[in-house]
Amino acid sequence: MSASGEISLTTQPEWEGALERLLSRGGDAYLELSAVTFVDVAGTSALALAAQRLGRAGRRIVVHEPPPSLRRALEMFWSDLTVIEVTG
Repeated sequence: MSASGEISLTTQPEWEGALERLLSRGGDAYLELSAVTFVDVAGTSALALAAQRLGRAGRRIVVHEPPPSLRRALEMFWSDLTVIEVTG
């Protein structure tokens, strides 16, 4: 799945819906975020919760080229969440 623009309060429902659709697929989940310019803490929290759900099923989320805001929030609040792999 790929996303673009900002992930914030105004786009939160769409982001959460996209994550739910991603979780419904089998295997690991792949997110292409190179066109995303900003992710707020709520958006990062939704991603972390989705990853925790996948982790219980032995799966993971691979996030490719996230914006710096997502990287910082993951490092600050979810640094021990090993089911999210950040690449690029």
